[in-house]
Amino acid sequence: MKKVFHKILSVLMAFVVLFTTMSFTVNIHYCGDSLVDFSVFKSAETCGMEKAQPVKSCENPTMTEKDCCTDQQFVKEGNQDLKTSFDKLTFEQQTFVATFFYTYINRFEGLDENIVPFKDYSPPFVERDIQTLYETYLI
Repeated sequence: MKKVFHKILSVLMAFVVLFTTMSFTVNIHYCGDSLVDFSVFKSAETCGMEKAQPVKSCENPTMTEKDCCTDQQFVKEGNQDLKTSFDKLTFEQQTFVATFFYTYINRFEGLDENIVPFKDYSPPFVERDIQTLYETYLI
């Protein structure tokens, strides 16, 4: 149960990091008050009304017809603070890295053979089983 919980938690944390660092754009196209298209990664398809050019009349050239289509764009920028640059290390960081690698490499030195200090001594001879004799058992 504990292993399953750890695996689920690690996958969940990986998705949290993925979605907080990912940036995306949502494009929405409205024609009047009705939603025509909704797109996440590419531009939203239009209804074709914006292609029709309003006709300028000769009587009043300054008055033009207002377009009924609107486009909205929502941008969610990802968090880029998770990247750590190792181009410039301070003296304290260099000292820490050097001591860490030195202690890690020398950690397993001299442990190739298993040393048993009591292998040359035989165990004491048991004449009687004392626990059974006195009927004292550890539970």
